[in-house]
Amino acid sequence: MDYSKRALREAGQGYAFMAPTLLVIGVFVLLPILYAVFLSFHRVQLLGGTSFEFVGLSNFVRISDDYRAGIALWNTFKYVIIVVPAQTMLALFLAATLNAGMKGEKFFRIIYFLPTLTSSAVLTLIFMWMYNQEGAFNQMLAFLGLPTYNWLNDPSVALTAIMIMNIWATAPFFMVIYLAALQDIPDSLYEAAELDGAGPIQKFWHVTVPLLRPVTSFAIIMGIIGTFQLFDQSYIFSGGSGGPSNSTLTVVLLIYQYAFDSAGRMGYAAALAFGLAFIILTATLLQRKLSKEETFY
Repeated sequence: MDYSKRALREAGQGYAFMAPTLLVIGVFVLLPILYAVFLSFHRVQLLGGTSFEFVGLSNFVRISDDYRAGIALWNTFKYVIIVVPAQTMLALFLAATLNAGMKGEKFFRIIYFLPTLTSSAVLTLIFMWMYNQEGAFNQMLAFLGLPTYNWLNDPSVALTAIMIMNIWATAPFFMVIYLAALQDIPDSLYEAAELDGAGPIQKFWHVTVPLLRPVTSFAIIMGIIGTFQLFDQSYIFSGGSGGPSNSTLTVVLLIYQYAFDSAGRMGYAAALAFGLAFIILTATLLQRKLSKEETFY
């Protein structure tokens, strides 16, 4: 009897300590999710009077007939399959150079990491200035004898401009993670490989890369989640329109446009949000399935 009372008292104390966190999660995470589920099954009017009309699954069925949703999904897909591998490889390259004992390592570590510390909106405005017709990018291309581009208003290169900016801005975050993992690899493994006649490149591909597979898996999963949620850069670049010619329209930007327009499409925007969540979950689970190694050996 005393034992059960003590166990109950300890459990009560534990839940009391967790109560503030549980309250915050419930109010700011669980309730919004449940409300979004409610909205996705309704036609919602929030501007000029509030009304809810139950429409069942029609919001989800409507997605397949929305040509702008198809464009946004295709743009987001292109962005993901290019940015995620590029930023992962760049992060690994930067970490490997820092781990090689180059001179001024601490200085370069700070310089490399600065983009991650800078506000996304500020970075976007800086790159918009650099992407100007007479900006730094075109001047550099002209100096090298390469063709220049109308980065901001040409539909064929506008999304590429955002990709370049995001690869440069997000790779340093994963670089730090790679660098920590590289410094944790025992030197004895490299010495053993060297005794077997392995050169620097062979040691990198047959020792470093396999041991970094769990970190690579983490970087890819986080990259997939982050890139599918692209919004602010696209919004600032296009002024919220997703232009030119829907070339920078992403799924999250489309959700924003539908959620806050005057046509009462908040419910449809919620359905799109759940569709995006399903795609992210599927892509993440697929990546985890393809990556067999989850621990260091």
